[in-house]
Amino acid sequence: MKTTKGRPRQQDIAAIERKILEEAMAEFREHGFGGASLNRVVSAAGISKTTLYSRYSSKAELFIAIVQQQITDMAPDSVLPKTPDLETGLKAFANHILQKSLSDEMKDINRLMLSESVRFPELAAAAADRTARGIKRIAAYIETCADTDGVACGNATRVAEVFILMIRGWYMNVLLTNQKVSAIARKRWVDDAVQILLNARQNW
Repeated sequence: MKTTKGRPRQQDIAAIERKILEEAMAEFREHGFGGASLNRVVSAAGISKTTLYSRYSSKAELFIAIVQQQITDMAPDSVLPKTPDLETGLKAFANHILQKSLSDEMKDINRLMLSESVRFPELAAAAADRTARGIKRIAAYIETCADTDGVACGNATRVAEVFILMIRGWYMNVLLTNQKVSAIARKRWVDDAVQILLNARQNW
């Protein structure tokens, strides 16, 4: 009796996705965006071209998927206090993001986005989207803390933007100067940056 294959199990589909993104990450890190080959990704992942192209129709889509995965992995919800606490929350968020971003893998991806964003606008768009998501998430947390503390906040989005760009500016300096930063030095900088921001809270 002839049997037919059923639909792939959800865990199998997830495993394929992880494998594709894992091999694509290695390909982009080694060859850059312009030099990356989807054929090599297919070969390394042990899948068919049809499997890859049914998910990602271009190199840009595949790279953006990697960026989106990194955004998900760095989601701050798990580190923000359940009971709103602005100082603790901002420090936890900044340390979480910077710790993840200072990994060799993430530094390579960020260098790639920085160096090739002019030639490939899709990369610049992915970076802008990542920043916008961080600002939106922190603005919502600032508003929650303002309600909890009974402290007015006229423009939570602008405060969140300043906070995110403070973090981004410090990180970019580390990235461009190829510094080795200890966890202690990172935490000390975060403490100082958050304190400076909180000192102006009455003007938010």
